[in-house]
Amino acid sequence: MTHTEAPASPRYSEAGVDIDKGNAFVSRIKNIVRETHSRTVIDDIGGFSGLFSIGNANLKDPVLVASTDGVGTKLKIAHLCNKHDTIGIDLVAMCVNDVIVCGAKPLFFLDYFASSSLDLEVATDVIKGIAAGCKQASCSLIGGETAEMPGMYQPGDYDLAGFTVGICDRDAIIDKSSIRAGNKIIGLASSGLHSNGFSLVRKIVFEELGLNVTDQVAELGCTLGEELLKPTRIYVASVLRVLRNHKINAMAHITGGGFFDNIPRVLPEGCKAVIEKGSWNLPRIFPFLQKKGKVSETEMYRTFNMGIGMMVVVSEADAEPVMQQFRAMGEQPFLIGEIAAAKKDEAQVVINGLAI
Repeated sequence: MTHTEAPASPRYSEAGVDIDKGNAFVSRIKNIVRETHSRTVIDDIGGFSGLFSIGNANLKDPVLVASTDGVGTKLKIAHLCNKHDTIGIDLVAMCVNDVIVCGAKPLFFLDYFASSSLDLEVATDVIKGIAAGCKQASCSLIGGETAEMPGMYQPGDYDLAGFTVGICDRDAIIDKSSIRAGNKIIGLASSGLHSNGFSLVRKIVFEELGLNVTDQVAELGCTLGEELLKPTRIYVASVLRVLRNHKINAMAHITGGGFFDNIPRVLPEGCKAVIEKGSWNLPRIFPFLQKKGKVSETEMYRTFNMGIGMMVVVSEADAEPVMQQFRAMGEQPFLIGEIAAAKKDEAQVVINGLAI
């Protein structure tokens, strides 16, 4: 044995951890990861850290903006469908969509992949999805962690977490301070459920309705699995383009908690969001779940994005030009409401036409 060769680890392998397989995985995904790199990446996968230069940011007072998230029990759907090459897009989306809300451009992304035993094919497909999401967001995948933890997960299961860092100028941070009564709320269409509410979704479709992911569902126009696995939409490129030409007063990423929990996070005291139900196209999955699961309309808007993945608050004068630019970027924008003055202790989110 030369000094560059490592001894085998038979006892560790017996315990369920295969170091050689982990090394093979790193080797397998190197080119996938490298395709996401910009010139600002100054390290390569396989080291102890990922290095990223911000020397050419051209910002007066640069601020780093970070976010971390997962995709929850949507992972169960990927497992049932035996399709793992899009769940990574969801992972990236949940992080970068949070960063862009502040007006920050995502710079880089890291992932954490944990399983009982590493399946090279599955793990490689997951990384392909992560890389695809990073390309959509124009950020670099600069590293990650792959953990084998026998006894922690059931065979075939895995868990994912993602981490992103973005950058913006301190003077350009989007916060709630610019919101005024009379501002318009633009909703950007979601691709469907995105990555929230899947514990309730699974209870309805699998436990109560007894459906399988391969079942063709007439109300949805596709199989159940195809609908549930639609990747989360990434809004980074569209928002950054709009920000070059227009002022955005606030944004809300509609994730867990739906309309009622996410919109108040960007509203200043004394303001409320008045949403006009029916002012946008409702994807078929939502009325399907509401009817089949006997879910109240209020709970639907508290749990799901209801077809709106991102809300953008702009001045009345900017509303139509901003919507035109979003359309040019391939988004489906809808004028869904406005900001109004709110009295003390008044609800910050009002949905006109909502059945209580």
